[in-house]
Amino acid sequence: MNRSSGIRPRPLRRPARGPALPAAVLLALVLAGCSDPEGGAAAHGEPELGEVAVAPPTASLTLPLDAYTDTDVETVRMGQVQQRLLSRCMARYGFPYEEVRPSGQAGAQGPEGRHRVLFGAADPEFAAAHGYDVNAGKGPPVRPPAAPLSESAALVMHGERPGGQQGGAQPPDVPNEEQAAQVDSGIDVGGQKVPAGGCVREAYRKLYAPTKDSVDLLFPFGLASEAHERSKGDSRVAEVLKNWSACMEKSGYTGLKDPYEVVQKLGLEADPGGPKAVTAAKADVACKREVNLVGIWAAVEAAYQKRLVEEQAETLALYKKQREARYKLAAGLL
Repeated sequence: MNRSSGIRPRPLRRPARGPALPAAVLLALVLAGCSDPEGGAAAHGEPELGEVAVAPPTASLTLPLDAYTDTDVETVRMGQVQQRLLSRCMARYGFPYEEVRPSGQAGAQGPEGRHRVLFGAADPEFAAAHGYDVNAGKGPPVRPPAAPLSESAALVMHGERPGGQQGGAQPPDVPNEEQAAQVDSGIDVGGQKVPAGGCVREAYRKLYAPTKDSVDLLFPFGLASEAHERSKGDSRVAEVLKNWSACMEKSGYTGLKDPYEVVQKLGLEADPGGPKAVTAAKADVACKREVNLVGIWAAVEAAYQKRLVEEQAETLALYKKQREARYKLAAGLL
């Protein structure tokens, strides 16, 4: 799942040797790495963990499903390819189409930091400067207004008449380009059949679903979401959340069960980067580091992702092959 946040990751570095870990961190590490002699994690099907890093910077986090998801830069590039395919389709019918270009900041993030807000605020420098305002410094997205389309151009673009198809029928759509070649959209423009769903859908299908065996674009994101949900119910995550909540209570923030409810429960939505938010975010990050929330939760999440990758190996291998084909198509179009 590609998550854009605006938090600037710190440079990757080896953790410096420091004082002994707080007792809460040591306890959490023990819970993360050991099985309960009376059943514990193994009895509930909880996966064994690999190495548990201590308060890792989010910029350094990598998870197994990263191999199947695009970085921000790659996502922007694929968007440009889709725009190029859309432009070519419109040109077949004699209509010019000005491709939409991303704003200057779009795609600025590489593979580093793609998980920087996966567990909420985690960077002490960003928290001290911007609190919970994940869009700090971004500014509003810049997108030029779309040129108005003639009725015929709109038919080609979207593949449906204003107000729906004649007779009340829905415009036909198909899941892949291989099948689309055999579907009649019921719309002619300039003596040519308009593709099912118009040029917008054709461009998408040519890039992401060219054949019947095309794996859904969102398949890896669905697996990542499933792994995250499973991790929330893991006993080791439950323990570290309990420790984090107790730490936050000591700082004066009561009733918080997990990092995702902080902004809403503290009423910070209107001013996520204001003084009140900054104070809360600094305490939040400090507590995460004290109990090693990011290190433990990331290890648990990685374990669930690894399990899903193994379970879905065949489909993911096909997805990766098709993703490489998209990159080759991009190289020939851009």
